[in-house]
Amino acid sequence: MSLSYQTITTPRLTTAYLAAGTLGKPRLLLLHGNVASAVFYQRLMEHLAADFEMLAPDFRCFGHSSALPIDATRGMRDFSDDVEDFVTAMGWDRFSIMGWSMGGGVAMQYAIDHPEKVESLILQAPLAPFGFGGSYGETGTPVEPAGLGSGAACANQALLQAIRNGDRTLPGQVIDSVYVAAGYKLPQEDREKYIDSVLQCKLGDDMCQGNSTPCAQWPYAMGGDKGVSNTMSVRYCDLSALAEVQPQMPILWLRGDKDVMVSDHSACDVAVLGQMGFLPNYPGADVFPSQPMVAQTRYVLERYRAKGGRYEEHVIAGSGHGCMLDHEDEVAALLRQFIR
Repeated sequence: MSLSYQTITTPRLTTAYLAAGTLGKPRLLLLHGNVASAVFYQRLMEHLAADFEMLAPDFRCFGHSSALPIDATRGMRDFSDDVEDFVTAMGWDRFSIMGWSMGGGVAMQYAIDHPEKVESLILQAPLAPFGFGGSYGETGTPVEPAGLGSGAACANQALLQAIRNGDRTLPGQVIDSVYVAAGYKLPQEDREKYIDSVLQCKLGDDMCQGNSTPCAQWPYAMGGDKGVSNTMSVRYCDLSALAEVQPQMPILWLRGDKDVMVSDHSACDVAVLGQMGFLPNYPGADVFPSQPMVAQTRYVLERYRAKGGRYEEHVIAGSGHGCMLDHEDEVAALLRQFIR
């Protein structure tokens, strides 16, 4: 099976998307992560074509969708509102959502905004409920001043420069060492598609990856108020309301034990990079602690459970950040079992 992009235009934007599956089967919406696109779901969609009816849109600024500005002060809501326009235009009113990484954050926001439409929620290595970088403790207390070392302040500048230059080397290295577990070999054709997807990111202060401002305190930068990465700043990202949603839906939390992106010791957290000596002048964990991303997600999901909700956690041995990439069969089996 070979999937090809289609587009649909709504009042908010033109969304490019992949579609696959069988009419009449459970509906599954697939939301990709940062510096990615729907292409990362293609193999999984082909695998599950007999089991689900699936849609996988590209977010604004990614893949083949519109290059439009993002108001980061709304957290995940620009993306969530885009998703609502998209599913409405496609005629979907009840469905399951699977969100990966940043897409997991969008999925949580959508479930907060529209719980009556979500049959089940699958979070694959999701963005922590309190954003990316610059917070500590399971309740997501911000490092002061809020926004320090968070959002675009911790964006990978070398990767952004590679995208500007159309350089395929660094994106390939990031895919090989972060998106999948180190040592896993993607099929070459898929790897090239994923590199193409990374290079399609639309760059700019109000798109990928956002603006930042210099600061006198380590790490000497604060996330701004525009663009993709700043939607994940601790200043604007708070998804803890997931614990309160009504009606509730079953939640499946998937993560790999080799994930170096979203973990309690993320190699992409500036505090961890400081501890490792990659960022000089680190002031110490008492001044700038690392973010316990997994613990923060568990904190919110345990609050959800305490209010009568149901969630399951599955840790996939040997898997990296993209479980559906390096453990496709296991992820497919879990989805078939969980979504009825």
